[in-house]
Order: sequence, then structure tokens, then C-alpha cells
Amino acid sequence: MPSKDLIIDFSEYDLDHIVADIEQIRRINPQRHEMEQLTAIVYDNAERGICVGYKDVTHDEFWVRGHMPGMPLMPGVVMCEAAAQMCSYHSQRHNLLNTEMIGFGGMDNVRFRGTVVPGDRLVVAAQKLQLRVGAMIRCRFQCYVNEQVVCEGQIRGIPIPVDALSGRTS
Repeated sequence: MPSKDLIIDFSEYDLDHIVADIEQIRRINPQRHEMEQLTAIVYDNAERGICVGYKDVTHDEFWVRGHMPGMPLMPGVVMCEAAAQMCSYHSQRHNLLNTEMIGFGGMDNVRFRGTVVPGDRLVVAAQKLQLRVGAMIRCRFQCYVNEQVVCEGQIRGIPIPVDALSGRTS
């Protein structure tokens, strides 16, 4: 990918310099167990609206056994979930939407350009593009393995009405 298209140049962050580990991510993001798709945050800049983190993909991921047997490939939707969690982390950490929880609002221009397999480190970079406080945030994201793009696109996050949902009866 030409450097002019990168959200952030690889030289601007250090994957060994963790600014938020899994416990710090858990204080902000609600996902747990199989749905946790971030291992660490290595760059978080509110002024630039950019956040970078990674997911260390293990052989124990919930999708390995069935996607694809004998040749496990990280599903594209899981890559997008990792990007959504990155965007949510950045937005919630800096209270950009002024909401308790953020959910998927949509995705645009998503492209898959490579594979992710157990043993890979999936690096996710996200950049805020548009913000309407209390209503919506739009970010672009790029996912890499060994500095090669494997997934990119745009994602929208919207406030989730936590009070209304938690009072729901089934």
C-alpha cells in the first residue's frame, strides 16, 4: 500500500510499546471471552483521531476448528470486528460520542486483501473521519499482517441504548 494511503506510517508506532494491555482494554470495551479481538493498544492519539493496536491470533480462536478445516483462515467478519473494537476503544477512551456503549452502525468500502492465520499478529489502525456527538462516529480502518494490508474499509459506530436494552424482558 502506498505510504500516502496509510492511516499512520509504520515508523510512528512501536508494537513492543504497549499503551493499553488487555486489562486496560477491558475497562473500556465490553467484549469478553471469544469476542475479545484486541490484545493491546500501541498508539492512541486523540488530537489526530488515530489509534493502533493488535490481536495476536492463536490456534485456540473460536473459528479455527470450522473455518476452514485443515486451513484455518480468520473470517473477514472477525477482522471487521477487531476494527470495530479498535474504533470503539478510541471513541470511548476519549468520550467522543458521550455514550455508555457503541455498536455497529454500518460498514462501507470494505475490502479483503490478504489472509490471517493462527500465529499471525493482526495490526489494526483506525482514524476518525466524522463525528456527530451523541449520534454517530465514522472511522476508516486498515488491518495488516507483517505490514501488508489484509483488510480495509470504513465503519460507523452508533450509541447503544444500554438502559432500554437492559430493561428488556424476553
